[in-house]
Amino acid sequence: MKIGIIGSGNMGSALAKRIALAGHDVLLTAKDRAKAEAVASGIGPTVRVVAAGDVARDADIVIAATPAGSQAEALRSAGDLNGKTVIDIANPLKPDMSGLSVGYTTSFAEELAKTLPTARIVKAFNTTFAQVLSEGADFGGDVRAAVFYAGDDDKAKKAVHALIESMGFDAIDAGPLSHARYLEPMGMLNIWLGYMAKRGTGIAPTWLVRRHKAASKRAA
Repeated sequence: MKIGIIGSGNMGSALAKRIALAGHDVLLTAKDRAKAEAVASGIGPTVRVVAAGDVARDADIVIAATPAGSQAEALRSAGDLNGKTVIDIANPLKPDMSGLSVGYTTSFAEELAKTLPTARIVKAFNTTFAQVLSEGADFGGDVRAAVFYAGDDDKAKKAVHALIESMGFDAIDAGPLSHARYLEPMGMLNIWLGYMAKRGTGIAPTWLVRRHKAASKRAA
């Protein structure tokens, strides 16, 4: 797949690295082109820096790796998004990081979808720190970090699921886009644990399933 990424900060560069390592082509754009060029050269030839208006044209999926307040503007500048799968990774934090600026009866993702009604918005990666993306999903043993995603368009969700799995993460379908109302508070909790509780940014939520192996063997 060709993945367009808007932004070359911590999340943008980590996503570009992990997506490129998964074998996809990355089209990267950012306000600071020199910084984007430095990120691309540090990853390899499958990451190409393009002008903002060209990032969506050839991309199968577009990711706006920008703060929530900049995301709508960044996506509008990306080119024609009609029918395009767009991943919203944002957590709409208050300026002092004390909580979310929107939520519970709606979500940032739902409001973004209203702003960009012809795009196919999927919420994903908002519960995943850049450090985890950069270092990979393997937490040892059989434990892999999960990426939760939510959206209303089945085709878009299948594409995002395939991208997440190709990056080595467990892809967990969290339901319709309205369930971003749950994912964004989960992202806030992850941020609180990482920064305020000082657990660091090498943490990630996941979803474990007990297989009851012993019980199955006895039944056999």
